[in-house]
Amino acid sequence: MDTQGAAAPGGAVIIGLDGLDALIKALAAGGYRVIGPALGDGAIIFDEIQSAAQLPAGWTDVQAPGSYRLEQRGDGAIFGFAVGPHSWKKFLHEPVLRLWRAQRQSDGSVSAAADPPPAARFAFIGVRSCDLHAVAIQDQVLIGGADKDPHYAARRGGAFIVAVNCTAPGGNCFCVSMGTGPRVESGYDLALTELLGDGRHEFVVEIGSARGAAVMQQVAHRPAQETHRRAAAEVSARAASQMGRELDTTGIRELLLGNLEHPRWDDVAARCLACANCTMVCPTCFCTTVEDHADLTGGGAERVRQWDSCYTLDFSHLHGGSVRSSIKSRYRQWLTHKLATWFDQFGSSGCVGCGRCITWCPVGIDLTEEVAAIRAGQEHGKR
Repeated sequence: MDTQGAAAPGGAVIIGLDGLDALIKALAAGGYRVIGPALGDGAIIFDEIQSAAQLPAGWTDVQAPGSYRLEQRGDGAIFGFAVGPHSWKKFLHEPVLRLWRAQRQSDGSVSAAADPPPAARFAFIGVRSCDLHAVAIQDQVLIGGADKDPHYAARRGGAFIVAVNCTAPGGNCFCVSMGTGPRVESGYDLALTELLGDGRHEFVVEIGSARGAAVMQQVAHRPAQETHRRAAAEVSARAASQMGRELDTTGIRELLLGNLEHPRWDDVAARCLACANCTMVCPTCFCTTVEDHADLTGGGAERVRQWDSCYTLDFSHLHGGSVRSSIKSRYRQWLTHKLATWFDQFGSSGCVGCGRCITWCPVGIDLTEEVAAIRAGQEHGKR
């Protein structure tokens, strides 16, 4: 192991493919459950991995509104793709979570117990800047206030973050517009930039924390030179110039809230299926519902929390019916909350520009297009 310029917080080192594999194995040996990108179900998903051999080397994703497909790149890039249908909230804010279970005992008494938190801490490999910002947003929503979600806190508390600077934005990406990428700035233990070409395949590893430095002491590395730093910066600059979408956020809160009866809401409602795909793939949506399930024999019962969506008719149901009975009102609620009233609640936008909602919408509804149409209509009305 090369110990020159030993890894330390704030420093940067170089590793190769063997080093990436050693990093994954060092994290697993340290008691982490390692989650990273892998091929599955015709997409690049997040799954448990044991080695670098399981990463999607040489694959990329081609995305457009309502469209996603995989293609081979022709090289061995490990992180040469954008984002798939999964986000890290799948592991931190679980889709289905049993809160407690009650069981009738043989003597007729009833015992009840909450499910324990996961035994293993998570180590996430390949967290993009947009998703890192999304995790920070969910941190604020779920554990940033006085009433903390203990289940999220248990999963988030010990999570080890290996971020990656994006090299291949997708056709629906607009993180530059949202100020959330493509280069990671903070909130990580380690950050990788993949460098390919001229016969080399290596990674610049920026050390973001003391525990990141401790893990890198177990991985063969060499000091990063200024040429490596410049190459990494060029990769990020090139990615920033290749966004597939853009969103003008100037005065966006006032724009949307000042146009609640704009005819564009009717136009999009005519296409929207209210399927909730956009909220399911969104890395910041956090809405849930609670269901109670009883054993038909009377032997037990359980309470389950699961993801819900403002697109479902029952989500806003109060005495007398649903507050938002039309698709128009539900789409408008989602978009105005995400881009406008989120500022009122949490002081930031609820969108990180990952483009998942555009890709996985069955009818290809593009929120950047909808906002642009409302903005254009307003400007036309001023003339």
